[in-house]
Amino acid sequence: MPKILSVSTHLPPNLIKQEEAVELSRSVFSGRFKDIERLLTVFQNGDIEQRNVCMPLEWYGRAHDFEERNELYITHAIEYGTAAVTACLESAMLDQKVDCKDIDAIIFVSSTGIATPSIDARIMNNLPFRDDVKRIPLWGLGCAGGASGLSRANEFCMAYPEANVLVLAIELCSLTFQKDDYSKSNLVGVSLFSDGVACALVAGDLSRLRSKQVRPSIVATTSKLMPDSEDVMGWDVKNSGLYVVFSKSIPVIISDWLGPFVHQFLNKNNLTDKDISHFVAHPGGKKVLEAYEEALNFNSSMTEISRNVLRMNGNMSSPTVLYVLKEFMEAKPAKGEYGVLAALGPGFCGELQLLKWE
Repeated sequence: MPKILSVSTHLPPNLIKQEEAVELSRSVFSGRFKDIERLLTVFQNGDIEQRNVCMPLEWYGRAHDFEERNELYITHAIEYGTAAVTACLESAMLDQKVDCKDIDAIIFVSSTGIATPSIDARIMNNLPFRDDVKRIPLWGLGCAGGASGLSRANEFCMAYPEANVLVLAIELCSLTFQKDDYSKSNLVGVSLFSDGVACALVAGDLSRLRSKQVRPSIVATTSKLMPDSEDVMGWDVKNSGLYVVFSKSIPVIISDWLGPFVHQFLNKNNLTDKDISHFVAHPGGKKVLEAYEEALNFNSSMTEISRNVLRMNGNMSSPTVLYVLKEFMEAKPAKGEYGVLAALGPGFCGELQLLKWE
Protein backbone atom coordinates (compact mmCIF):
# COMPACT_ATOMS: atom_id res chain seq x y z
CA MET A 1 0.00 0.00 0.00
CA PRO A 2 1.36 3.46 -0.90
CA LYS A 3 2.46 5.56 2.05
CA ILE A 4 2.33 9.28 2.79
CA LEU A 5 5.90 10.03 3.83
CA SER A 6 5.76 13.77 4.48
CA VAL A 7 3.47 16.79 4.36
CA SER A 8 4.51 20.44 4.32
CA THR A 9 2.43 23.62 4.56
CA HIS A 10 3.11 27.21 3.58
CA LEU A 11 1.18 30.30 4.65
CA PRO A 12 1.09 33.63 2.78
CA PRO A 13 2.64 36.58 4.64
CA ASN A 14 -0.37 38.69 5.59
CA LEU A 15 -2.02 37.61 8.86
CA ILE A 16 -5.58 38.89 9.22
CA LYS A 17 -7.37 38.73 12.55
CA GLN A 18 -11.09 37.99 12.30
CA GLU A 19 -11.87 41.38 13.83
CA GLU A 20 -10.04 43.05 10.94
CA ALA A 21 -12.06 41.03 8.42
CA VAL A 22 -15.24 42.18 10.17
CA GLU A 23 -14.22 45.83 9.88
CA LEU A 24 -13.40 45.46 6.18
CA SER A 25 -16.75 43.79 5.53
CA ARG A 26 -18.59 46.45 7.50
CA SER A 27 -16.99 49.24 5.47
CA VAL A 28 -17.63 47.47 2.14
CA PHE A 29 -21.16 46.15 2.70
CA SER A 30 -22.84 48.47 5.24
CA GLY A 31 -24.52 50.56 2.56
CA ARG A 32 -26.09 47.52 0.90
CA PHE A 33 -27.38 45.47 3.83
CA LYS A 34 -29.92 47.08 6.14
CA ASP A 35 -29.25 44.43 8.79
CA ILE A 36 -25.46 44.41 8.38
CA GLU A 37 -24.69 44.10 12.10
CA ARG A 38 -26.85 40.98 12.40
CA LEU A 39 -25.27 39.48 9.30
CA LEU A 40 -21.75 40.21 10.55
CA THR A 41 -22.30 37.82 13.47
CA VAL A 42 -21.42 35.08 10.95
CA PHE A 43 -17.78 36.06 11.55
CA GLN A 44 -18.03 35.47 15.31
CA ASN A 45 -20.08 32.28 14.91
CA GLY A 46 -17.57 30.61 12.58
CA ASP A 47 -14.99 29.77 15.27
CA ILE A 48 -12.19 31.38 13.22
CA GLU A 49 -9.67 33.62 14.96
CA GLN A 50 -7.24 34.45 12.18
CA ARG A 51 -6.35 33.77 8.54
CA ASN A 52 -3.47 34.36 6.15
CA VAL A 53 -3.88 36.00 2.75
CA CYS A 54 -1.51 36.90 -0.05
CA MET A 55 -2.26 40.64 -0.26
CA PRO A 56 -2.38 43.43 2.34
CA LEU A 57 -5.83 44.03 3.81
CA GLU A 58 -6.36 47.37 2.06
CA TRP A 59 -6.05 45.66 -1.36
CA TYR A 60 -9.37 43.91 -0.80
CA GLY A 61 -11.27 47.16 -0.38
CA ARG A 62 -10.52 48.23 -3.98
CA ALA A 63 -11.89 47.04 -7.33
CA HIS A 64 -9.81 44.59 -9.41
CA ASP A 65 -10.47 42.96 -12.75
CA PHE A 66 -9.99 39.28 -13.61
CA GLU A 67 -6.66 39.91 -15.35
CA GLU A 68 -5.09 41.54 -12.30
CA ARG A 69 -6.40 38.86 -9.95
CA ASN A 70 -5.15 36.04 -12.15
CA GLU A 71 -1.70 37.57 -12.63
CA LEU A 72 -1.36 37.79 -8.85
CA TYR A 73 -2.55 34.19 -8.56
CA ILE A 74 0.16 32.96 -10.94
CA THR A 75 2.94 34.99 -9.33
CA HIS A 76 2.13 33.95 -5.77
CA ALA A 77 1.27 30.35 -6.64
CA ILE A 78 4.71 29.85 -8.19
CA GLU A 79 6.46 31.45 -5.20
CA TYR A 80 4.48 29.66 -2.49
CA GLY A 81 4.36 26.36 -4.38
CA THR A 82 8.12 26.30 -4.85
CA ALA A 83 8.58 26.88 -1.11
CA ALA A 84 6.06 24.14 -0.19
CA VAL A 85 7.65 21.56 -2.50
CA THR A 86 11.11 22.31 -1.11
CA ALA A 87 9.85 22.03 2.48
CA CYS A 88 8.11 18.73 1.74
CA LEU A 89 11.26 17.18 0.25
CA GLU A 90 13.39 18.44 3.16
CA SER A 91 10.85 17.74 5.92
CA ALA A 92 11.87 16.49 9.35
CA MET A 93 9.27 13.77 8.78
CA LEU A 94 11.72 12.13 6.35
CA ASP A 95 14.69 10.00 7.32
CA GLN A 96 16.74 12.06 4.85
CA LYS A 97 16.17 14.79 2.29
CA VAL A 98 14.61 13.71 -1.00
CA ASP A 99 16.06 14.92 -4.30
CA CYS A 100 13.72 16.48 -6.86
CA LYS A 101 15.08 13.94 -9.33
CA ASP A 102 13.46 11.14 -7.27
CA ILE A 103 9.97 12.48 -8.09
CA ASP A 104 8.10 10.71 -10.88
CA ALA A 105 4.81 12.66 -10.95
CA ILE A 106 3.33 15.91 -9.68
CA ILE A 107 -0.40 16.21 -9.09
CA PHE A 108 -1.25 19.91 -8.94
CA VAL A 109 -4.57 20.87 -7.34
CA SER A 110 -6.22 24.31 -7.48
CA SER A 111 -9.52 26.07 -8.18
CA THR A 112 -8.81 29.77 -7.57
CA GLY A 113 -6.90 30.80 -10.69
CA ILE A 114 -6.07 29.79 -14.26
CA ALA A 115 -2.68 29.13 -15.81
CA THR A 116 -1.57 27.43 -19.02
CA PRO A 117 1.13 26.15 -18.81
CA SER A 118 -0.09 25.07 -15.39
CA ILE A 119 1.61 26.10 -12.16
CA ASP A 120 3.39 22.76 -11.77
CA ALA A 121 5.26 23.29 -15.05
CA ARG A 122 6.37 26.73 -13.91
CA ILE A 123 7.57 25.36 -10.57
CA MET A 124 9.52 22.65 -12.42
CA ASN A 125 11.50 25.48 -14.03
CA ASN A 126 12.46 26.72 -10.54
CA LEU A 127 13.58 23.37 -9.13
CA PRO A 128 15.80 20.59 -10.57
CA PHE A 129 13.13 18.05 -11.47
CA ARG A 130 13.70 15.53 -14.27
CA ASP A 131 12.19 16.54 -17.58
CA ASP A 132 10.14 13.32 -17.80
CA VAL A 133 8.06 13.95 -14.66
CA LYS A 134 4.38 13.19 -15.25
CA ARG A 135 2.26 16.32 -14.73
CA ILE A 136 -1.37 15.88 -13.65
CA PRO A 137 -3.17 19.20 -13.00
CA LEU A 138 -6.58 18.93 -11.31
CA TRP A 139 -8.87 21.96 -11.45
CA GLY A 140 -12.35 22.67 -10.09
CA LEU A 141 -12.52 20.24 -7.16
CA GLY A 142 -12.53 23.02 -4.56
CA CYS A 143 -12.48 21.85 -0.97
CA ALA A 144 -12.35 18.18 -2.05
CA GLY A 145 -9.20 18.74 -4.11
CA GLY A 146 -6.55 17.88 -1.53
CA ALA A 147 -8.17 14.55 -0.72
CA SER A 148 -8.78 13.82 -4.39
CA GLY A 149 -5.14 14.56 -5.17
CA LEU A 150 -4.02 12.04 -2.57
CA SER A 151 -6.39 9.45 -4.03
CA ARG A 152 -5.02 9.98 -7.53
CA ALA A 153 -1.46 9.74 -6.18
CA ASN A 154 -2.39 6.46 -4.52
CA GLU A 155 -3.70 5.10 -7.82
CA PHE A 156 -0.55 6.22 -9.66
CA CYS A 157 1.61 4.42 -7.09
CA MET A 158 -0.55 1.32 -7.31
CA ALA A 159 0.02 1.27 -11.08
CA TYR A 160 3.72 2.13 -10.72
CA PRO A 161 4.83 0.73 -7.34
CA GLU A 162 8.33 2.18 -7.62
CA ALA A 163 6.98 5.73 -8.06
CA ASN A 164 7.19 8.80 -5.83
CA VAL A 165 4.42 11.37 -6.30
CA LEU A 166 4.01 14.93 -5.04
CA VAL A 167 0.52 16.29 -4.38
CA LEU A 168 0.65 20.10 -4.41
CA ALA A 169 -2.49 22.03 -3.44
CA ILE A 170 -2.51 25.81 -3.85
CA GLU A 171 -5.52 28.03 -3.22
CA LEU A 172 -5.55 31.83 -3.07
CA CYS A 173 -9.23 32.20 -2.24
CA SER A 174 -8.84 35.81 -1.11
CA LEU A 175 -8.04 36.92 -4.67
CA THR A 176 -11.58 35.96 -5.66
CA PHE A 177 -13.16 38.42 -3.16
CA GLN A 178 -15.75 40.59 -4.91
CA LYS A 179 -16.43 43.79 -3.02
CA ASP A 180 -19.42 44.56 -5.27
CA ASP A 181 -21.09 41.17 -4.75
CA TYR A 182 -23.84 41.82 -2.21
CA SER A 183 -25.08 38.24 -1.93
CA LYS A 184 -25.18 36.48 1.41
CA SER A 185 -23.06 33.71 -0.14
CA ASN A 186 -20.29 36.25 -0.64
CA LEU A 187 -20.57 37.47 2.95
CA VAL A 188 -20.36 33.91 4.28
CA GLY A 189 -17.43 33.22 1.98
CA VAL A 190 -15.60 36.31 3.26
CA SER A 191 -16.06 35.07 6.82
CA LEU A 192 -14.59 31.63 6.03
CA PHE A 193 -12.10 31.48 3.20
CA SER A 194 -8.38 32.19 3.20
CA ASP A 195 -5.17 31.33 1.37
CA GLY A 196 -2.86 28.37 1.88
CA VAL A 197 -0.52 25.88 0.25
CA ALA A 198 0.33 22.28 1.13
CA CYS A 199 2.43 19.54 -0.41
CA ALA A 200 2.44 15.78 0.31
CA LEU A 201 4.90 13.09 -0.75
CA VAL A 202 3.37 9.67 -1.55
CA ALA A 203 5.59 6.66 -2.22
CA GLY A 204 4.73 3.30 -3.78
CA ASP A 205 5.48 -0.09 -2.24
CA LEU A 206 8.65 -0.56 -4.30
CA SER A 207 9.92 3.00 -3.92
CA ARG A 208 13.47 3.23 -2.70
CA LEU A 209 12.33 5.97 -0.32
CA ARG A 210 11.71 4.45 3.09
CA SER A 211 10.66 5.74 6.50
CA LYS A 212 11.69 4.31 9.83
CA GLN A 213 8.82 6.23 11.40
CA VAL A 214 5.18 5.18 11.55
CA ARG A 215 3.44 6.69 8.53
CA PRO A 216 -0.11 6.46 7.12
CA SER A 217 -0.64 3.94 4.34
CA ILE A 218 -3.55 4.51 1.99
CA VAL A 219 -5.56 1.29 2.33
CA ALA A 220 -8.51 2.26 0.15
CA THR A 221 -10.18 5.27 -1.47
CA THR A 222 -13.62 6.11 -2.78
CA SER A 223 -15.39 9.01 -4.51
CA LYS A 224 -19.05 9.96 -4.64
CA LEU A 225 -21.06 12.50 -6.64
CA MET A 226 -24.49 13.76 -5.63
CA PRO A 227 -26.56 14.06 -8.84
CA ASP A 228 -28.00 17.45 -9.85
CA SER A 229 -26.26 19.37 -7.04
CA GLU A 230 -24.24 21.90 -9.03
CA ASP A 231 -25.77 24.80 -7.10
CA VAL A 232 -24.51 23.64 -3.68
CA MET A 233 -21.04 25.20 -4.03
CA GLY A 234 -18.69 26.44 -6.72
CA TRP A 235 -17.99 29.53 -8.81
CA ASP A 236 -19.98 31.74 -11.14
CA VAL A 237 -17.45 33.08 -13.67
CA LYS A 238 -18.05 36.73 -14.58
CA ASN A 239 -16.07 39.57 -16.16
CA SER A 240 -14.43 40.64 -12.90
CA GLY A 241 -13.58 37.12 -11.77
CA LEU A 242 -14.97 34.25 -9.74
CA TYR A 243 -18.14 34.72 -7.69
CA VAL A 244 -18.69 32.27 -4.85
CA VAL A 245 -21.67 29.91 -4.80
CA PHE A 246 -22.19 28.66 -1.27
CA SER A 247 -25.50 27.08 -0.22
CA LYS A 248 -26.72 27.43 3.35
CA SER A 249 -27.99 23.83 3.09
CA ILE A 250 -24.47 22.33 3.16
CA PRO A 251 -24.59 21.23 6.85
CA VAL A 252 -27.98 19.55 6.29
CA ILE A 253 -26.68 17.81 3.18
CA ILE A 254 -23.69 16.50 5.14
CA SER A 255 -25.90 15.22 7.96
CA ASP A 256 -28.15 13.31 5.54
CA TRP A 257 -25.57 12.21 2.96
CA LEU A 258 -22.19 11.76 4.59
CA GLY A 259 -23.09 9.14 7.21
CA PRO A 260 -24.26 6.44 4.77
CA PHE A 261 -21.35 7.25 2.44
CA VAL A 262 -18.74 6.71 5.18
CA HIS A 263 -20.41 3.65 6.70
CA GLN A 264 -20.70 1.94 3.32
CA PHE A 265 -17.02 2.65 2.71
CA LEU A 266 -16.02 1.20 6.08
CA ASN A 267 -18.26 -1.85 5.68
CA LYS A 268 -16.66 -2.56 2.31
CA ASN A 269 -13.33 -2.70 4.13
CA ASN A 270 -14.72 -4.85 6.96
CA LEU A 271 -14.60 -2.03 9.50
CA THR A 272 -17.06 0.08 11.49
CA ASP A 273 -16.82 3.58 12.95
CA LYS A 274 -15.69 1.96 16.22
CA ASP A 275 -12.48 0.88 14.46
CA ILE A 276 -11.58 4.45 13.52
CA SER A 277 -9.20 6.24 15.88
CA HIS A 278 -8.56 9.35 13.76
CA PHE A 279 -10.89 11.48 11.66
CA VAL A 280 -8.81 13.60 9.26
CA ALA A 281 -11.61 15.90 8.17
CA HIS A 282 -11.54 18.96 5.93
CA PRO A 283 -12.99 21.68 8.20
CA GLY A 284 -15.33 23.48 5.84
CA GLY A 285 -16.69 25.52 8.75
CA LYS A 286 -17.93 25.19 12.33
CA LYS A 287 -21.37 23.95 11.26
CA VAL A 288 -19.78 21.51 8.82
CA LEU A 289 -17.69 19.98 11.62
CA GLU A 290 -20.79 19.68 13.79
CA ALA A 291 -22.59 17.99 10.91
CA TYR A 292 -19.68 15.52 10.57
CA GLU A 293 -20.00 14.63 14.26
CA GLU A 294 -23.77 14.15 14.01
CA ALA A 295 -23.62 12.10 10.81
CA LEU A 296 -20.87 9.76 12.05
CA ASN A 297 -21.72 9.58 15.76
CA PHE A 298 -18.31 11.02 16.65
CA ASN A 299 -17.71 13.11 19.76
CA SER A 300 -16.00 16.49 19.45
CA SER A 301 -12.58 15.04 20.29
CA MET A 302 -12.55 13.38 16.86
CA THR A 303 -12.68 16.78 15.14
CA GLU A 304 -10.41 18.65 17.56
CA ILE A 305 -7.45 18.90 15.16
CA SER A 306 -9.70 19.94 12.26
CA ARG A 307 -11.32 22.55 14.50
CA ASN A 308 -7.93 23.95 15.51
CA VAL A 309 -6.78 24.18 11.88
CA LEU A 310 -9.98 26.06 11.04
CA ARG A 311 -9.58 28.37 14.03
CA MET A 312 -6.02 29.38 13.13
CA ASN A 313 -6.22 29.30 9.32
CA GLY A 314 -9.82 29.52 8.14
CA ASN A 315 -11.00 27.42 5.21
CA MET A 316 -8.18 27.35 2.63
CA SER A 317 -10.16 25.06 0.30
CA SER A 318 -8.13 22.13 -1.11
CA PRO A 319 -4.94 22.42 1.04
CA THR A 320 -6.86 22.47 4.32
CA VAL A 321 -7.23 18.71 4.74
CA LEU A 322 -3.47 18.38 4.21
CA TYR A 323 -2.90 20.86 7.04
CA VAL A 324 -5.05 18.58 9.21
CA LEU A 325 -3.19 15.47 8.02
CA LYS A 326 0.16 17.10 8.85
CA GLU A 327 -0.95 17.71 12.44
CA PHE A 328 -2.11 14.11 12.78
CA MET A 329 1.22 12.85 11.44
CA GLU A 330 3.13 15.09 13.84
CA ALA A 331 1.06 13.71 16.73
CA LYS A 332 2.49 10.25 15.83
CA PRO A 333 -0.51 7.87 16.00
CA ALA A 334 0.27 4.34 17.14
CA LYS A 335 1.16 1.60 14.68
CA GLY A 336 -1.92 -0.26 13.47
CA GLU A 337 -4.42 2.54 14.13
CA TYR A 338 -6.95 3.44 11.43
CA GLY A 339 -8.08 6.84 10.26
CA VAL A 340 -10.56 8.20 7.73
CA LEU A 341 -9.58 11.22 5.65
CA ALA A 342 -12.64 13.07 4.31
CA ALA A 343 -13.31 16.14 2.20
CA LEU A 344 -16.35 17.45 0.35
CA GLY A 345 -16.46 19.84 -2.57
CA PRO A 346 -18.26 21.18 -5.65
CA GLY A 347 -20.19 18.72 -7.66
CA PHE A 348 -21.53 18.14 -4.93
CA CYS A 349 -18.97 15.44 -4.21
CA GLY A 350 -17.07 13.59 -1.52
CA GLU A 351 -13.67 11.93 -1.33
CA LEU A 352 -12.72 9.39 1.35
CA GLN A 353 -9.55 7.53 2.20
CA LEU A 354 -8.95 4.76 4.70
CA LEU A 355 -5.57 5.27 6.34
CA LYS A 356 -3.58 2.83 8.48
CA TRP A 357 -0.51 3.90 10.39
CA GLU A 358 2.29 1.43 9.72
